[in-house]
Amino acid sequence: ECILSGIMSVNGKKVLHMDRNSYYGGESASITPLEDLYKRFNLPGTPPESMGRGRDWNVDLIPKFLMANGQLVKMLLYTEVTRYLDFKVIEGSFVYKGGKIYKVPSTEAEALASSLMGLFEKRRFRKFLVYVANFDENDPKTFEGVDPKKTTMRDVYKKFDLGQDVIDFTGHALALYRTDDYLDQPCQETINRIKLYSESLARYGKSPYLYPLYGLGELPQGFARLSAIYGGTYMLNKPIEEIVIENGKVVGVKSEGEVARCKQLICDPSYVSDRVTKVGQVIRVICILSHPIKNTNDANSCQIIIPQNQVNRKSDIYVCMISSAHNVAAQGKYIAIASTTVETPDPEKEIKPALDLLEPIEQKFVSISDLFAPTDLGTDSQIFISRTYDATTHFETTCDDIKDIYKRMMGSEFDFEEMKRKKNDIYGEEEQQ
Repeated sequence: ECILSGIMSVNGKKVLHMDRNSYYGGESASITPLEDLYKRFNLPGTPPESMGRGRDWNVDLIPKFLMANGQLVKMLLYTEVTRYLDFKVIEGSFVYKGGKIYKVPSTEAEALASSLMGLFEKRRFRKFLVYVANFDENDPKTFEGVDPKKTTMRDVYKKFDLGQDVIDFTGHALALYRTDDYLDQPCQETINRIKLYSESLARYGKSPYLYPLYGLGELPQGFARLSAIYGGTYMLNKPIEEIVIENGKVVGVKSEGEVARCKQLICDPSYVSDRVTKVGQVIRVICILSHPIKNTNDANSCQIIIPQNQVNRKSDIYVCMISSAHNVAAQGKYIAIASTTVETPDPEKEIKPALDLLEPIEQKFVSISDLFAPTDLGTDSQIFISRTYDATTHFETTCDDIKDIYKRMMGSEFDFEEMKRKKNDIYGEEEQQ
């Protein structure tokens, strides 16, 4: 919503942004001080002395990293919101196999040294990576007999004779699919995802992921500033009493007895429970640790992916870990957040393989959230509803949703060029510097 309000403002629309919370970012806020996190999860008492100062904590409710070459970074660069943020590269990406974790090879040298694969498997995998790197959907010479719109990914793996373990980590740790449904779909999307991973990795070398200092709560604030510079108005702590509808179409929003009139409305599912449908659940467990995760070479940040096959599930389990190095925790403390899509009536048991990797855990905060998708696409009502954040640990699916809402609102494809700051409209910037 914050990104869209920024983009709409740059596009010359008049934007009023209301939030019933006292902080930016709604569901995906970063909570500070630590005392507030304890309250939010109804934990008795206050954080122990050993946790340091409450103010030193900024804990994300929904963990996600940015792909260095991904859509969100592009949005940040085009709108120049990057000037309000500082990023750090996540130190490593790991994948789970047979109860142990292994670093996802990030260079050819690492691939050759990796104990994830045997020697011949490595050669075949290298051939496959070279094929993907050279693949260009506009140049049939690079296809080598593969039809990107027809050949399934399963067949491409067969062509390179890749074994199940390699298929697992390629599909889940490189292409970042949550399930194995992609295997029987045309291979173009998967090849592009692996390219995105490799290109993101090439930018900084340690991993393809970036993370903002002071936590993800900085992102919505950055876009809120963008909106404000273009004349948008932002109101926190603003209760929404009613969405006013005339002849099936939104005409305004009622708050504290007054109606703010509008032609279009963007909101998340929590504001319109009658226009969304539940499509699943996600369990997330925030863990505070006093040590880096074992077998990660003492990384101060990392991602671990547990492919579903390895734990007899349909969806992957993710772990994101960040630390005091990112100004989100007290000195010497680490925050690891495990998440997955719920498949059984006992979600805590489903996420156990991830928690076992994190032991000993100092404090846990467990949440189970419903996932909603809009039943009303906004064509008639002009109410445009975002989807709930899924279990993935990067922003690509969120950006797809933003582009989808943009298209439904504007009737045209999302165009990154449209987001470019106009050179003559930086009024307000000088005073703020």
